[in-house]
Amino acid sequence: MEVIAKRPESLTDLQFTYCPGCTHGISHRLIAEAMDELEMRNMMMGVAPVGCSVFAYKFFDCDMAEAAHGRAPALATGMKRARPDMHVFTYQGDGDLAAIGTAEIIHAANRGEHITVFFVNNAIYGMTGGQMAPTTLPGMKTTTSPYGRDEKDIGYPIKVCELLDSLDSPYFIERVSLLSPQDILKAKKVVKKALRYNKEERGFTFVEFVSTCPTNWGMDAKDAINWAKENMLPNFTVKNFRDKAKEEGGE
Repeated sequence: MEVIAKRPESLTDLQFTYCPGCTHGISHRLIAEAMDELEMRNMMMGVAPVGCSVFAYKFFDCDMAEAAHGRAPALATGMKRARPDMHVFTYQGDGDLAAIGTAEIIHAANRGEHITVFFVNNAIYGMTGGQMAPTTLPGMKTTTSPYGRDEKDIGYPIKVCELLDSLDSPYFIERVSLLSPQDILKAKKVVKKALRYNKEERGFTFVEFVSTCPTNWGMDAKDAINWAKENMLPNFTVKNFRDKAKEEGGE
């Protein structure tokens, strides 16, 4: 019998424990497939910080470390500098990366560290109860903004790709969507490109996934996808922000 689909070797055989409709499983698979295709698994180290992303250490079948909340880029920097022969990635949520980890991500990007950062943006704190995150949309209700985010009081959502694109050092920055099959196929190519640049030691690469959190949004999976398409995509534009390989004429 011909096998046309199977679990990537870079994923363990454990069943995902994420909520129904959560897109963490999709992003995990895309990263694992790219690791397999680029033959990086045996030379890969990943960092899982606090949040739903903490469980990544159970699911990626490569060397994994856990970081304190927001500190994944700092830990990844140390791992890469201690073992320059290895390839390093972080897998972070928006509450982790864009709140307590703001300094770490900005300075790692500004130094041009040779790591890849995967950033899952679902506009909310997922693991700790659905509180407002730095990426929460104006007017969006959460457990800590029951009347909706008031941008006059709290400010506007932080757009991480745009923020990092203001720096000179990053090599590759792109925001992708996990909200449709077509989007997922495009995201796979972007993930693979970011990891290929990582393997080639080109510099700091960053991929943001526009995602969902049905449980904390109080929706079923289908409604969450539709809500994200209608509300998140207009605020978090899916596009490539930086690809120095194109500037160098190499792509």
